[in-house]
Parts: sequence; structure tokens; C-alpha cells
Amino acid sequence: MTSGNTHPHAPLPSNLPSWRDVMAPDWALAMEPIADHIDAMEEFLWREYQEGRNFLPKHSKIFRAFSYPLSEVKVLLVGQDPYPTPGNAVGLSFSVAPGVPIPRSLTNIYRELRDDIGVIPPLSGDLTPWCEQGVMLLNRVLSVEPNSAGAHRGKGWEKVTDFAVKVLVQRKKPLVAILWGRQAQELRRLLGDTPCVMSAHPSPLSASRGFFGSRPFSKVNELLVNQGATPISWDLSTKKPATWNGNK
Repeated sequence: MTSGNTHPHAPLPSNLPSWRDVMAPDWALAMEPIADHIDAMEEFLWREYQEGRNFLPKHSKIFRAFSYPLSEVKVLLVGQDPYPTPGNAVGLSFSVAPGVPIPRSLTNIYRELRDDIGVIPPLSGDLTPWCEQGVMLLNRVLSVEPNSAGAHRGKGWEKVTDFAVKVLVQRKKPLVAILWGRQAQELRRLLGDTPCVMSAHPSPLSASRGFFGSRPFSKVNELLVNQGATPISWDLSTKKPATWNGNK
């Protein structure tokens, strides 16, 4: 399905949590104008499952980026689609669960974090401390088929994330957007006067073409302060430094 179409209705199991229950209350209310479309996307996932095609992340994590209050979002960090490697996707762009090996894109993000503001690369790929400070880790597409990157692009998620961006902009509150790569930068047209920090994607395929040296973290904090907002503490490190593998 392309954005704007509707999937044929497939009965959803009654024990699945509603997206309204997963989202923070203010997000659920704000997304209500496209409720029918979100319901259709859930039906799409259920039909994929019925036809023997699994999806990532697990259903309860699909809307995890919306589980933090809309009222507190001050940085929007846009990813592409979830990690397709089973066990990696957690519903937050670029983040993985504690104990999961750090993906190469996130390794590159940590390298730039070190080079930009001197932060020691952390042991974990868990980015939830950023979310708790108002960083929304939003993928452009909210699901993926295992081991098939991009399989759910053009299926309708873009309408959901476009609408979410419009909601953020309409609040008229401090906001900075981080747009890495062409897919994320497609959202620039919806961001109006919102300051944007843009560069190549941190993927190993493109990081050397403009991501390294772009200093996004210090730029974001400067732009937040300019709007009267508190800067983000980007430091995720523990007392014990991580073994650095930036040369791999």
C-alpha cells in the first residue's frame, strides 16, 4: 500500500495493546485525526504475520517513540526504518537494548559524539536517557521485515510520521531537528522555521561523506539555548570507558 490508501480490514487479536495505550496521552490525543490510518497500519502488520512474514520491532514497541510526552519533546532525531537484524530494533531510532552489540551506525554516532564534545563512547547502545530529556528518536518508517531493510517503506508509515512532525511544529515550542541522510531530509519541507541540523547518514556507507566532523550535538545544544531551552546532556558513558572500535 502507498500512503493514503487503506489496507483491507483484517481482524486484530483482542489481546494486542492499542496504540492509544502505548503512546503518551498527549501524543495519542494529537494523533487522533489519523486514527483510522494508524489502525490500518496495525491491520497491515497483523496480515503480514498471518501470511507468515514477521516484523520488527515487536508489536508492543512499534510506537515506543511516542511513549514519551509530546509536551516535553525539544529535539527530533529522525532515522530511516528499524534495524532489520532480529534482536536489535526497539522502537527508537538508532537505539538498541542494553547488552546488544552496538550497530555500526551507532558506533559512528558515538565516534562523532566523542569528536564533537569529548564524550567517552558508552558501553551500551541504549539511548533512552536522551528520550528522557526530550529527544524523540523517530524512525521515518516504524516497522521492517526481518533481514530485509526497507521492506515496509511506502506501505503507509510515512503518513503517520509526517503527521507527527506537523504536530511537533504546530506546538510553537522550542524544537531542533536532526536529519541524517536523504530519507530523513525529506521531512525538511514539513518543519517550517524549525532549525535543522543536517548531514550524511552515519551508516558506514556514507559517514565519511559528511557525517564525521559535522558536530551535530554541540550544534543542537546551541540552537536549543538560542530558543531559551535547556541543552541536552548527551553523555551516556558509564564510569568504565568502552573499548573503542572506531577503526573497524
